[in-house]
Amino acid sequence: MVKGANVGLATLSEDVGSVVVSLGWSSATGEGDADVSVLLLDGDGKVRSDVDFCFYNNPVAGNGSVQLLGKTPTADGSEDRISFDLDAVPQEIDKVVVAASRYAGSRFGELDDLRLTLADSAGDGLVRFAVEGADEVSAVIFGELYRRSGEWKFRAVGQGYASGLAGLATDYGVDIDDDAAEEPPGLEAEAEPGPEADAPAPEPPAATGPDAPEPPPVVPAQSRGVRATTPAAPQASAAPRAPAAPGPADSAPVPKPTRRPRTAKKKVTLPRTAKKSLADNESWRSARLFPVSALKSDRERETRATSVVLSVMAQVPEFGRRLTAGFGAPAGRMETYTEVTLPHGESPRRPDGVVRVERAGKLWTALVETKTNGNALKPDQVQAYMDIAARRGYEAVITLSNDVALEGSPLVDVRIDRRRKHKVALWHLSWAEVVHQAQMLIRHEGVGNAAHAWLLQELLLYLQHENSGCHGFQNMGAAWVPVRRGIDDETLCQGDARALEVIENWERLVRQVCLRLGGELGQKVLPVQRARRGSDPGARRAELADHLCEQGRLNAEIRIEGTPGVLAITADLRTAKLRTSIEVPAAEPGYPLSRVKRLIRRLSEAPADLHIETIADGQGPGPRGTLERLRPEPADLLPKDGAQITGFRLSLFKGMGNGRGSAETGFIRSVDEAVDRFHAQVVAHVEAPAV
Repeated sequence: MVKGANVGLATLSEDVGSVVVSLGWSSATGEGDADVSVLLLDGDGKVRSDVDFCFYNNPVAGNGSVQLLGKTPTADGSEDRISFDLDAVPQEIDKVVVAASRYAGSRFGELDDLRLTLADSAGDGLVRFAVEGADEVSAVIFGELYRRSGEWKFRAVGQGYASGLAGLATDYGVDIDDDAAEEPPGLEAEAEPGPEADAPAPEPPAATGPDAPEPPPVVPAQSRGVRATTPAAPQASAAPRAPAAPGPADSAPVPKPTRRPRTAKKKVTLPRTAKKSLADNESWRSARLFPVSALKSDRERETRATSVVLSVMAQVPEFGRRLTAGFGAPAGRMETYTEVTLPHGESPRRPDGVVRVERAGKLWTALVETKTNGNALKPDQVQAYMDIAARRGYEAVITLSNDVALEGSPLVDVRIDRRRKHKVALWHLSWAEVVHQAQMLIRHEGVGNAAHAWLLQELLLYLQHENSGCHGFQNMGAAWVPVRRGIDDETLCQGDARALEVIENWERLVRQVCLRLGGELGQKVLPVQRARRGSDPGARRAELADHLCEQGRLNAEIRIEGTPGVLAITADLRTAKLRTSIEVPAAEPGYPLSRVKRLIRRLSEAPADLHIETIADGQGPGPRGTLERLRPEPADLLPKDGAQITGFRLSLFKGMGNGRGSAETGFIRSVDEAVDRFHAQVVAHVEAPAV
């Protein structure tokens, strides 16, 4: 589509009761990102209240009809996906605006390939719109969905806002908090340095009594130009102020702080630290809602895991909606079933589960096929379920296993009869993604009540138990050992299919690392894909396989929201070493030696074996050394020729596991431990402070 064009969705597909809109972009550095927001507008072109403003701190709006699904990696960047249940959008809403914004002074001109795509409930793409001319703006309206004569239409907008998310939200009537507790610009320099300079301001006194309002949710500190805040109250200064010199400036009005949208209603989350146990000794085990002690066979594990997950999906609406919204399911009453018998020729079939969602008298149905441990999905079994779903008018088949699906590389090849009018979508979930969504809800985003939070916690304890069989990707495949041996004896040739298999499994492992780390931190963690625009995922993996044969190394990059750079992971199969590293920009003012000393102080609790390398302007590798050696002699990091320091590269090295599995000596376990150690002991100390 071109800017300003519009189209009726019903003319493009029959399955537009639920649609998924994806906003995508890419960047040369892999660090560019933006936040998606959605505004639900009434006939006057305004939001009815703040709850109609859907953004990162309020990911569900419109009675569940609009939901932010988060980011997914693509071949050359990432896509932010939004689910719309158009049949469930409140009747008072005439228009839905889809926008994105950047923060910390960034502009959309720093991103490439800005685009919007719209897909129907079967996953078929219907609309694509490329946004152009958004160089100097920090917020962009990509498009809008609106009603005309009882039908939904889409318009390609592409309008930019130089005032960012705050200006966009204000134009559409979002209530902005003018009393955000934030220091006015320029006053920070008046504070005298001291031990209390970095102390947080005291929290405002909380109201008490039955009529006291619920406190707003705590928002992680992030470098966003607009973010939700708690209501402000008079605060004491964090540090004593130096007396200002008398003069006209004393009578000048203090500028107002930046205005920011208010938060949504607080939801229940569980504390990170458990209460003190009342058990007599450590041998006592707490009673669990979902026990795992009786599981003896793979069949029992599959049956129990399916029943546990589907039952929690039906009882916790936020969780069930989170897992099914991306599959085109509407926002309605959900019921789930296990071991359902369905006719199929001479021998009936029994899928592991069925999910049904009812909305306004219409049913959405999906068959579920589950695998645990290392068991692979069977193509003939999935094909049979696809045929059954097509004949019975069901909308989807969902496979659930420890494997991770990759773009352009389906786990199961099925035959789809294009002659059928009714389309059936095939979707895949990994157990790691189920765990990730449960963690995000009970640790960071919250659910409706304490009972739902407890149910999700019990589900999480079950899935993470060693006997459940739901551990995510845990095997680098049969080609892992032959490829390692071929690299050792230099007999692995380019074009070897085994190298391509290792590359695919390496990508699955990296994506699972992102899911696990993101669930623990409550932040967006995505793999960075560096490829030529428009390149095919298969061609990109084939190129990486050739590099593996030539260099003997596996490389990956991870972008963690709020960190100053990209976390790089290198597995050198020749030396059996894992390297985790990050490049930190040296943008702070001051003399070169002052910059080095400032970095050393920030790394006071980092491991002594941390390697630090200076990155100088226009030069190759700069001075380097371990933190233990550089602490007494920080000047050793200064370039000898006085070149301008542009940054520092921080690296940790660790031995690599040999096995292809996730055992204690396995490769997968060693990657998890290396990333966890580097983030906790290094990255956490150099994260960019919140603006």
